[in-house]
Amino acid sequence: MEILAVIPARFGSTRLPGKPLLAETGRPLIQHVVEAARTSKRISRIIVATDDIRIGKAIEAFGGEYAMTRADHPSGTDRVAEVAAAYPDARIIVNLQGDEPEIQGEALDLVVSMLEDDPSASMSTLATPIRTESVYRDPACVKVVRATAGHALYFSRSPIPCHRDGLPAVGSDEIVAYLHLGLYAYRRDFLLQYASMPQSPLEQREKLEQLRVLEAGHRIAVGIVDEPSIGIDTPEDYRAFVERMKARTS
Repeated sequence: MEILAVIPARFGSTRLPGKPLLAETGRPLIQHVVEAARTSKRISRIIVATDDIRIGKAIEAFGGEYAMTRADHPSGTDRVAEVAAAYPDARIIVNLQGDEPEIQGEALDLVVSMLEDDPSASMSTLATPIRTESVYRDPACVKVVRATAGHALYFSRSPIPCHRDGLPAVGSDEIVAYLHLGLYAYRRDFLLQYASMPQSPLEQREKLEQLRVLEAGHRIAVGIVDEPSIGIDTPEDYRAFVERMKARTS
């Protein structure tokens, strides 16, 4: 009964075409992601899910494992579910984005343990404290409110929870809110069910897939980490990543 990490990676990207194969560090970006996933102590197998043979060949070149998937998937979750369907012995599926080259093994282990420790949860994810108003107000930054027991109450692009009496003072250590991080673990059977569920009304309004889960009455366990990993979405993000890598090896 293995814990399987699936990394969805497609060649097409509106803001950064060919992102998985960018290699200014001497290694393609997708290799950095796979190597980061290998630092997990809980994950037993890592498969990159792609619809582009160029990505597959790059993975093969560094000794990674990949699976070719359909090209018409509407989301990375659907691509992950296609791969998961072929592995009935996998009890937990970790969905790691293909643009997270600096993900920590501890974060991957935490998202797995959160799901294992909460039998009532169908899936798990992570969040990190927000302490600045700019992030709190930014609709591109998804916020999550969770119950005392650790499961998600709601996700939103809006600033939640509302601080009716005003935000904490600048420099305060008080947490304003929690920023949702796009790392997930699913019970395999639930993932296959989830991928076949229609979009829910709240999901359509907020454009957040995880609301489909909450509206259907399922629980999402939410673990907390001190800092987020830095995803690569734009050319500027990638240049900054290359500079960080150079600094580490100099």
